[in-house]
Amino acid sequence: MEQNDLYIVKRDGKKVPFSLDKIKNAIRAAFLSTGSYATEDIVTSILSRVSISQGMSVEEIQNQVEMSLMVEKYYTVAKHYMLYRQQHTEDREVRDRLNFLMNYCDATNAATGSKYDANANIEKKNIATLIGELPKQSFIRLNRRLLTDLIKEMYGRELAAKYLELLNKHFIYKNDETSLANYCASITMYPWLLQGTIPVGGNSTAPTNLKSFCGGFANLVFIVSSMLSGACATPEFLMYMNYFIGMEYGQDYWKHPDYIVDLSKKQRSIDKVITDCFEQIVYTINQPTGARNFQAVFWNISYYDRYYFESIFGELYFPDGSKRDWDGLRWLQKRFMKWFNKESTKTLLTFPVETMALLTDENGEPKDKEWGEFTAEMYAEGHSFFTYMSDNADSLSSCCRLRNEITDNGFSYTLGAGGVSTGSKSVLTINLNRCIQYAVNHKLDYLDYLGGVIDLCHKVQLAYNENLKELQAHGMLPLFDAGYINIYRPYLTIGINGLVEAAEFMGLKITPNEQYLRFVQGILGLVEKYNKQYRTKDVMFNCEMIPAENVGVKHAKWDREDGYFVPRDCYNSYFYVVEDDSLSVIDKFKLHGAPYIEHLTGGSALHMNLEEHLSKEQYLQLLKVAAKEGCNYFTFNIPNTVCNDCGHIDKRYLKECPHCHSKNVDYMTRIIGYLKRVSNFSQARQEEAARRYYATA
Repeated sequence: MEQNDLYIVKRDGKKVPFSLDKIKNAIRAAFLSTGSYATEDIVTSILSRVSISQGMSVEEIQNQVEMSLMVEKYYTVAKHYMLYRQQHTEDREVRDRLNFLMNYCDATNAATGSKYDANANIEKKNIATLIGELPKQSFIRLNRRLLTDLIKEMYGRELAAKYLELLNKHFIYKNDETSLANYCASITMYPWLLQGTIPVGGNSTAPTNLKSFCGGFANLVFIVSSMLSGACATPEFLMYMNYFIGMEYGQDYWKHPDYIVDLSKKQRSIDKVITDCFEQIVYTINQPTGARNFQAVFWNISYYDRYYFESIFGELYFPDGSKRDWDGLRWLQKRFMKWFNKESTKTLLTFPVETMALLTDENGEPKDKEWGEFTAEMYAEGHSFFTYMSDNADSLSSCCRLRNEITDNGFSYTLGAGGVSTGSKSVLTINLNRCIQYAVNHKLDYLDYLGGVIDLCHKVQLAYNENLKELQAHGMLPLFDAGYINIYRPYLTIGINGLVEAAEFMGLKITPNEQYLRFVQGILGLVEKYNKQYRTKDVMFNCEMIPAENVGVKHAKWDREDGYFVPRDCYNSYFYVVEDDSLSVIDKFKLHGAPYIEHLTGGSALHMNLEEHLSKEQYLQLLKVAAKEGCNYFTFNIPNTVCNDCGHIDKRYLKECPHCHSKNVDYMTRIIGYLKRVSNFSQARQEEAARRYYATA
């Protein structure tokens, strides 16, 4: 290959033409720094040991030059060359950080300014968010070194080099490299009832009454979230709150919520005391925290129908020997949901992300009729939450996206809308669009090629798991040691992104059709095959369609720069094209139905975008559709209107404020799994949001 045809990759990922003169000048400068001179013959001799290939990184070339200087016995020159590289690296890092600092300050919002993991959950950029951004590049380097060192030890240098190659060339993406913490967790709160937060580094004892429960619970969520990269789910939250309310006002408190129990001037009723507790907890947890770079913690809770509740918590006893109380919880779940829906019209509340878990009968109807009716009622009242439906309690859903299988229906360490003490340790995502196009363009069987990538991902995740165990052995993971999470229950997750785009490249129509279904099942079935192959009694894998708030944009950008077919600026997180206005509501339920999600053991969430709210009867009908199609996890997403002038919030999708008639309005909608103002999205995600199709009733 001619020198003029070669390009190399700089440290920032940009491709530039290869320049031999730059290498020669660097070698001559290294000789001059030692007081000697490099003749043309010396330079030629050194360069004869350097091999340049298409797409090679600058670091690889410089490493070869160092080695060549050593082989040619120019040891002093090699030392100066290394020092020269180190000095320039440090200068470049300082310069890059200064440039980032200025760009971040000038960015329209925090998500747009973030270089590594844009996140709409950070509402305002300030000095705290800037401080959180600056060390992220160093964390990425540290995490890669920790992981590749162990990969070399477990599988050899070749696999470690292959991992870095696939990572740097964007065939795969390691999620949350900017943090040392493991990913997300659905915790059991039972250890907190016994010992408070002391075993996890706090200084509070176990809660003894409703007041200490409320304050202590918020502190617990903050402590747990500071040790995670992702979400903290507390599926027992309302059940434990119900226990402390019962201790305070009697187990039948819900039968007379209007009783006055506060003898102060406020004369509060039981109901008012309870809603004040809701307010204390929700507003506290929605505040930004320093432990999360000035963003609110990602907090999830669950509601259950009676059958789900009995399946998961039927054998639970509290420390005082009392049994869990369904009747009180039934009332409290409804009260919280009603309160939270109303409170969301007063201020923008993102968390908790809520999931309603319903069991269905053989006809696809909610088995607990009362809770099926209530679910439809809350949707009709404009509330936004997720619903998880299953004909048995063998799998549960924990947050906006994660579904995992469990082995029994008792009070076990499981993840889900009801599962506890588990989570996802690590997510490693495959860019399906690039992988499949690369294989096809190189006349390879794309499933064979993909199998090699998937196999590598499992080995990398096993190496990550060993690092995690090493951290635990040194006392660095108190959440596991204290029993909030069982280290053997969280999953090592293989994420997928770009599936729809890969199908479009293959010429498939993204509709409910046999060809597209075979394509989906072929890919996801292959991932599941390796998940089962690598599973042991101590390690479990799952596969999920990741939300890809940040990486969906990055994959599209990187793939387009490298000449791949890229049909949109942000890869989908669904089985359908989000801007397609030709698909019906039923089509989308089909595309997230049982045949498509059969192998997606980590889950996916259907975001059914609607332009307006439906009636209770319509939602009941759609619950039947979801059950019939086997679409087990979904939400109805209708943008809420927020007036920028008077602050009025309306649950409807409006063009002007109904209160002051201003047209200066913003919208609150789900960027992926959680609700935020569209103006808080990154610029790329705002453009994606503008393309979404919202179906009419």
